[in-house]
Amino acid sequence: MSMKLEKVVPFGRSLDEYIKMFNLSDLDLGKRILGVGDGPASFNAEATKLGYQVTSIDPIYQFSGAEIFDRFNAVVDNIIEQVRTTPNDWVWSYHKSPDDLRQHRIEAIQAFLKDYDIGKAEKRYLTGESPNLKFLDQSFDLVLCSHFLFLYSEQLDQQFHLDAVLDMLRVGREVRIFPLLTLMLDRSPHLDRVIEELSNLGYKVSIKKVDYEFQKGGNEMLVIKQGDFHA
Repeated sequence: MSMKLEKVVPFGRSLDEYIKMFNLSDLDLGKRILGVGDGPASFNAEATKLGYQVTSIDPIYQFSGAEIFDRFNAVVDNIIEQVRTTPNDWVWSYHKSPDDLRQHRIEAIQAFLKDYDIGKAEKRYLTGESPNLKFLDQSFDLVLCSHFLFLYSEQLDQQFHLDAVLDMLRVGREVRIFPLLTLMLDRSPHLDRVIEELSNLGYKVSIKKVDYEFQKGGNEMLVIKQGDFHA
């Protein structure tokens, strides 16, 4: 067993992690980017400081910064302890140890919290969730989904995954999803069917290796682009 979670937890990643998880080039970062389920990631805060255009959407943004921090504190010890007791399930290259992982997550949420109220006022942090994204069609060039779809395959069924991806494709020209493993380190049971359904609908779908691996074997992202019939 790797990790057991009953629901999505508020863990956020940094800009550097996003760049590695999603193979983001300088050209990619210059696009209109939507982060679906970003939670308390510092990606938006760091990217905005560098002049990039990022919007994050997550149901957790209905809460105040203090409430989000309380939710993070309520789960962080349990998660780190699960990681600590299963050291062989993880790749210790980016994060050097469980304590290092914890420190990275604390740094990410602290940067997020410093930016949160400003970002909400600027409409960079919006309350909402997939598959009911409240955006006009093709509002974004690139949609990123980190540690939500496929990771929580036990909690979210196949139809939810397909509906969510199709809604992301409605609002963006390209979608990238990472990782493709479940919390139990297995390839998501929904992945093949989702790929098949999207391909049948005319989308260009591929799996790409990325320069980030924490879950052992979790170094791939799904890339979906508008096909000939979705120009």
